[in-house]
Amino acid sequence: MRYSGLQVIKQALTGHKGWKPAWRDPEPKPNYDIIIIGGGGHGLATAYYLAKEFGQKRIAVLEKGWIGGGNVGRNTTIIRSNYLLDGNEPFYEFSLKLWEGLEQDFNYNAMISQRGILNLIHSDAQRDAFIRRGNAMLLNGADAEMLTTEQIKARYPYLNTEDARFPIKGGLAQHRGGTVRHDAVAWGYARGADKLGVDIIQNCEVTGFRQENGRCVGVETSRGYIGAGKIGCAVAGSSSRLMSKVDMRLPMESHVLQAFVSEGLKPVMPGVVTFGAGHFYCSQSDKGGLVFGGDLDGYNSYAQRGNLPVVEDVCEGGMAIFPAFGRARLLRMWGGIMDMSMDGSPIIDRTPIDGLYFNGGWCYGGFKATPASGFCFAHLLARDEPHPTATAYRFNRFETGHMIDEKGMGNQPNLH
Repeated sequence: MRYSGLQVIKQALTGHKGWKPAWRDPEPKPNYDIIIIGGGGHGLATAYYLAKEFGQKRIAVLEKGWIGGGNVGRNTTIIRSNYLLDGNEPFYEFSLKLWEGLEQDFNYNAMISQRGILNLIHSDAQRDAFIRRGNAMLLNGADAEMLTTEQIKARYPYLNTEDARFPIKGGLAQHRGGTVRHDAVAWGYARGADKLGVDIIQNCEVTGFRQENGRCVGVETSRGYIGAGKIGCAVAGSSSRLMSKVDMRLPMESHVLQAFVSEGLKPVMPGVVTFGAGHFYCSQSDKGGLVFGGDLDGYNSYAQRGNLPVVEDVCEGGMAIFPAFGRARLLRMWGGIMDMSMDGSPIIDRTPIDGLYFNGGWCYGGFKATPASGFCFAHLLARDEPHPTATAYRFNRFETGHMIDEKGMGNQPNLH
């Protein structure tokens, strides 16, 4: 079934009795050409592009829980490509371009809203750094504009621009950035992949890998053994636990990142705003809730929940620039497990084991990277060579010293 306005009218006139399940619930086959472990945004996007763009057949996505239950449904929905370094900016700009045509591509309303993102400037040194970043964005084909304080006040009148401690001296805007309905991305990719013949197998946890003569030939799961020609791993914060089953130790750590939603308010936030003197970012959902987040909890964890000290820190950051938001009530909060790499940038690469491929280390950048991550991982799986925009995302960069440290924080994962 193809979704359209006419289909909605037709179903309304016939009592909505003709809608079909968005995707099948198949039993796993004994063997596949390619298995993707992880039914989140990256795993589903990989399967979708493998089938659509690279003509691959007999593909399965194995998800230990349900589709949309992991990080793809546990984030603050922001998309952007405002990066500085050459290893990152072309990749995230590629991702943003894929976002721009995604709804038409997989025929699903992902509620993509290019409402713009604004990074606030609070010092002269920060202005210099943001001008440099903006120029890097322009050189890589992205959009960027430096805004004055007056321009910002006209767009965001609730901002505390005159704060003595954190005066707002301008901002770096990317008008093509914005937000996307996070779980709709998972559903859209799942539906699109299923339509192309991909088996999406939920409640199927991978418990081990089977190797023969140095090659990975299949996976042991909670639903039995499944053979495969190639296996791609895309499980975000569970990456270290999964790869330990094949005796691989990854250059990353898992941390919990909290996110928050307030009660519904009238429209006050036309775009996404990030605090430049602390770690706070905020947008407003279509339901009216303020969606915001901040720093990691700062210690290793696999829990999908956080602790109160970070809640306080995030709220302090919000109050510093939006004092009026102090009167809004918090509706809910949750946590996602972040796969924090040593330099703050991801890995899309073959592993030392033949037939086994890895996608992870996304830190804060996982959701915005979903389309490009899936496309580039599919490219690697299908052709055994990295996509041109992902050539820097290799395991060996930590051996050769070619780190992609966007923030310049060094090899401490929780600081990225």
